[in-house]
Amino acid sequence: MSGPLDDKDSRWVNEGAIGVEVRQGRTTDVIGTSVTRVLPTKGRRTIGAWCFVDLIIPPDAHDPDPLEIGPHPHIGLSTVTWLFQGEALHSDSLGTEQVIRPGQLNLMTSGRGIAHAELSTPDGVLGAQMWIALPEATRHGAPAFEHHATLPRLERSWGEATVLIGTYAEAASPARADTDLIGMDLVLAGSARLELRSDFEYGVIPIDRAVKVADDIVEPGWLGLVERGPEELSIEPSSPGARVLLVGGAPLGERIQMWWNFVARSKEEMTEAWRAWQLHDTDRFGPVPSKLARLDAPPPPWLRP
Repeated sequence: MSGPLDDKDSRWVNEGAIGVEVRQGRTTDVIGTSVTRVLPTKGRRTIGAWCFVDLIIPPDAHDPDPLEIGPHPHIGLSTVTWLFQGEALHSDSLGTEQVIRPGQLNLMTSGRGIAHAELSTPDGVLGAQMWIALPEATRHGAPAFEHHATLPRLERSWGEATVLIGTYAEAASPARADTDLIGMDLVLAGSARLELRSDFEYGVIPIDRAVKVADDIVEPGWLGLVERGPEELSIEPSSPGARVLLVGGAPLGERIQMWWNFVARSKEEMTEAWRAWQLHDTDRFGPVPSKLARLDAPPPPWLRP
């Protein structure tokens, strides 16, 4: 559920946008699981510190495939796992073995390096796997893992919101945040008018039904990009019960590079991590308590003959 990025993702760079800009997600395969990749998108790598959003919602959402992602490495990021349906077992090189279910949050911070695996029940899962780029101050730090069985929820006239990370109104998530950001799961009973921070950029990601974001229609699995400036935003569901992810934050202010399962600042850093994984460097990427096969890393494109 953690990627990997392919070469096309890695070539995308930031460019400006005004107002609400609608970007179409694209279908890709992650170790046999069909996902919709929402971020990065063409011309846009980050929204705040959010740098990656995969929706685990296969074409036949009523019969999802089991998820089997063997041990693989990460650097320079935090993974955010949020399920809508089903359950999965997270295992990592810290020795963690944690089952996650809908309404619960897994947050794994790689720091300089961590390895993990994810295995769902045979019925499969529906959900989202997201990455947060770590800032310079913490990206070389020690790895860590958090599981939050309960999260703050807000009840509003337009529906309800679960705050995954960050603070919204009177609700503050207990999850670690290395930068100023927000992540929420919204279930819309009717038209909502959300308060925004004018210094944040936001992404609106419909899950199961189209929504109208300001004056633009955003389809499920697409992205409505809202740049800094507005202090409120209207979101109107096409029908009651629409589910929407909202991610946002202050601009990261650091240019990142992404390839495979790595977030870094240079190709040299990613090459070093790739070699450590290939050489089974257990000081950097320890063993994972998982029965799944360890994933081999492809050669970086900049090293290919």
